[in-house]
Amino acid sequence: MTNIKKISQFITLASFLCCSTMASAQKAGDLIFSVGAAYIKPNASLGPLSSTSPTFTSVLNGATASISGISTMTLGGLYMFTDQIAAEVTIGIPPKMTVDMVAPGAVALGQPTSHPGAASAKEFNPSIVAKYMFNNPGDNFRPYVGLGVTNTTFQSVTANTSDATVALLAGTSASLSSATAPIYNAGVIYNIDAKWSINGSVSYVPIKTDVTFVGAGQGAGVTTKGTLTLNPWDYVIRVGYKF
Repeated sequence: MTNIKKISQFITLASFLCCSTMASAQKAGDLIFSVGAAYIKPNASLGPLSSTSPTFTSVLNGATASISGISTMTLGGLYMFTDQIAAEVTIGIPPKMTVDMVAPGAVALGQPTSHPGAASAKEFNPSIVAKYMFNNPGDNFRPYVGLGVTNTTFQSVTANTSDATVALLAGTSASLSSATAPIYNAGVIYNIDAKWSINGSVSYVPIKTDVTFVGAGQGAGVTTKGTLTLNPWDYVIRVGYKF
């Protein structure tokens, strides 16, 4: 009976300690830093392009763009204002996105219609997201929804001048404007213990950027402008530590 009583007391104490430990996860005043990976899947489209050259405007009529998925490293800092309301700031290593273009009218210049790797750029998009946490601080799983904002800038924008059509279109310069966009976010945090957690989330970001290309054209120089829509889905998983 003595052994049974001791075992019972041990189980009771262990349960109490476990509950006490988990009770401190994501409560008001907590600051959690996290690091992990992000996979960005753009849903790209290219709006109508207008050029200072009527010939190029005709050539670019119906042009489309696509961007393959890209991966990067991401860092986050989350602060709990209350047991349910938090804000998270995130940054990542700027990933390099590659834009493929199809220009059906390029045949008029004797060029192919498909132009893989037409341009590339590094995307830098720090963000801040307000989050509402469901469940309680002592729960292992904390689902959440979030709404935020990002200001995306594009660095090292480069046109593939080895492609003859691209060189005519953007051989002199290529630029993408910065863009501010909302972030629609949802995810879940799994609390491993009082300090460590795993955060998985998905976000939708409706981003549009103005593109400007300057090239030689057909010898007289040409400037072309339009809108590139990215609208990416971002999938993120990070490991967090509470300080």
